[in-house]
Amino acid sequence: MDARSEFEQRLLREMIRIRTIEQTIADLYPEGEMRTPTHFSIGQEAVAVGVCAALRMDDVVYSGHRCHAQYLAKGGDLGGMVAELYGRETGCARGRGGSVHLNDPGAGFIAASAILGQTMATAVGSALAFKMDGLDRVAVTFFGDGTVEEGIFHESLNFAAVKQLPVLFVCENNGYSTHTRLGVRQPATVSIHARAASYGMPSACVDGNDVFAVSSAAREAVERARRGEGPSFLECITYRWREHVGPLWDYDKGYRTKAEVDEWIARCPIKRATERLVAGGTCSADEVARIERACQEEVARAVAAAKAAPFPAVEDLTVGTY
Repeated sequence: MDARSEFEQRLLREMIRIRTIEQTIADLYPEGEMRTPTHFSIGQEAVAVGVCAALRMDDVVYSGHRCHAQYLAKGGDLGGMVAELYGRETGCARGRGGSVHLNDPGAGFIAASAILGQTMATAVGSALAFKMDGLDRVAVTFFGDGTVEEGIFHESLNFAAVKQLPVLFVCENNGYSTHTRLGVRQPATVSIHARAASYGMPSACVDGNDVFAVSSAAREAVERARRGEGPSFLECITYRWREHVGPLWDYDKGYRTKAEVDEWIARCPIKRATERLVAGGTCSADEVARIERACQEEVARAVAAAKAAPFPAVEDLTVGTY
């Protein structure tokens, strides 16, 4: 297998892995043992996988509340993530952060936060440090379309552009801020990536359900940052299948229809990538099935280990607090 085919198969494998993990968590969530709000990226896997494939281990990633996919795509420890959702001492934040506060500095996943837009500024801070130290490392910040309405969005883009910092801004535009459509919140005449372009940085809108398109755009932006040519912005058009927060389907809540959800499910990024690679002879249906089985076994082991792990000791609950 040549290098390109191996790379493309890796992208598919990573998406299948993330989907399998999140669907398993969603299936187990009703048991009531995970006492943390969960925001799933089911349907959005191509963005995290495509972007992180362009990064080195020493590059850093920051995310928001919908962070599982970015954490895993950057190389975060699966066992640590699952244990964190179960509130166990072996979790990546020692059971204290939950689903929306994952971290694995060793893999370059520095932080996620439920505060809208907060990690945009910290990613820009990391990029400033890289530039001051003369390093060719890159910082990436993932956020949703709702973050565009926060002041920190404009402050972060402006500062990064003025200082020509090695940071990539990645907007996962899934069309909704909780239950409110994008068209109700933002003017239809100005796209999100056009606002970023107004700060003088290269900005592009890509199909967020096409992992190969995302990977290509991210690679170009990251290489540009390494050369010292400043920040870039990617608006990735995608869609979340499940409810805003939680494991259920919410097309009965009145803000979107089942037909709309089904239309996006038909555009599944994994289905599209699988069809392309099988048709091109990069992998077979049997190989895809083997990948799926391996991922199922991996997450089953992680869940079993998490359930067997201890909870944090009561006397240690304030360790690390201010």
